[in-house]
Amino acid sequence: MIEWETDRLILKRFSLGDVDGFLELNSDPDVLTYTGDRPFDTREQVARFIEDYTQYQLNGFGRWSVYLKETGEYLGFCGLRRAERGGEVDIGFRFMRKHWRQGYALESSLAALKLAFGRYQLDRVVARAMEDNRASHGVIRKLGMTRCGCFTEGGVNWVTYELFAPDVKR
Repeated sequence: MIEWETDRLILKRFSLGDVDGFLELNSDPDVLTYTGDRPFDTREQVARFIEDYTQYQLNGFGRWSVYLKETGEYLGFCGLRRAERGGEVDIGFRFMRKHWRQGYALESSLAALKLAFGRYQLDRVVARAMEDNRASHGVIRKLGMTRCGCFTEGGVNWVTYELFAPDVKR
């Protein structure tokens, strides 16, 4: 199910068609460096993750697979997630290393924010990045988000940003 299209990208809900791309993405230690996540070991683990992903049913939105419109190639994912505790909605993105520095994170994140503040009528979206993850901080700042705090989790320092609905870049 397609959620949004940009000039170059298609954002769609996770599906079992994403398994191979998702496995490749989440098997790259460089991609996982700043996520705090562990890699999947098998296609079956990825398929189970996708089948058990409940954000769409619970909230109407979630993270979305990102595909290159021109070729249909899987690039990674981007989108929204509502926290179980507190209900805060964050934006996140993760792309295959071969697709870094091509503007896909910014382009897909801008689309996700349009959905957040348009279709889903959210008042505020946050982003979190490990303190050392300079690339993600750059994307987050280009989205117009403002630093609003920091925290430590598992011995790692994280920075939190926020954006309110009227501040969306158009």
